[in-house]
Amino acid sequence: MISAQGLRVGFGQSEVLHGIDIEVKQGCVTALVGANGAGKTTLLRALSRLLPLRGGSISFNGEPIDRLEPHVVARRGLVHVPQGRMIIPDLTVEENLLIGAGHVDGLDAAEREAMCEAEFRRFPVLKERRRIPGGSLSGGEQQMLAVSRALMMRPRMLMLDEPSLGLAPQIVTAIFAALRDLSGGGMTVLLVEQAAFQALKMADYGYVLQNGRVALSGDTSALLADPRLVERYLG
Repeated sequence: MISAQGLRVGFGQSEVLHGIDIEVKQGCVTALVGANGAGKTTLLRALSRLLPLRGGSISFNGEPIDRLEPHVVARRGLVHVPQGRMIIPDLTVEENLLIGAGHVDGLDAAEREAMCEAEFRRFPVLKERRRIPGGSLSGGEQQMLAVSRALMMRPRMLMLDEPSLGLAPQIVTAIFAALRDLSGGGMTVLLVEQAAFQALKMADYGYVLQNGRVALSGDTSALLADPRLVERYLG
């Protein structure tokens, strides 16, 4: 679904990613883990074209996207849920969802309503809060809204950056359950997650980043059995 080779990204005089290669297969959940500062968020921002490349190439669904603007990449189906959720606080839950649907061409009112109802079934608390401004939601509810708004864009691949950050365990459980359901339905997911072991347990494949490079990669069952995972890379 997405393939990147030799990605180099930096800020000013500093280089953060040093020639990263990564592939995410269609219909799979791929986890991207590593210690703080390993380059995980930078990698997602590069893939979604929010950051310029200093080197390397990216293709999505077999087509190069290196030179595309972020909004074009999103319309092609590569949708990024960033840290911080980025919902619009003064708009209601339902209005935030409809912003997502606004990125899909040709939808009529009935289709948009059906899509909203699907998200309300996914996260029932959003239906209870549908008329409430997004800024009035709890952190966990805002994260659910951010995921649902992204899904309203009908993504072909969903990238999520630290969806469990700062949330209560029961909220994390609900979000991870939704991601498992999406994967079961064929959605391709790339997940950056501070809860590394929880992410690897639900994923099919994993990459471990260290200092802007891929230190380990493989099927998650093999990674979880590798003693180097904690000893060297997740400390």
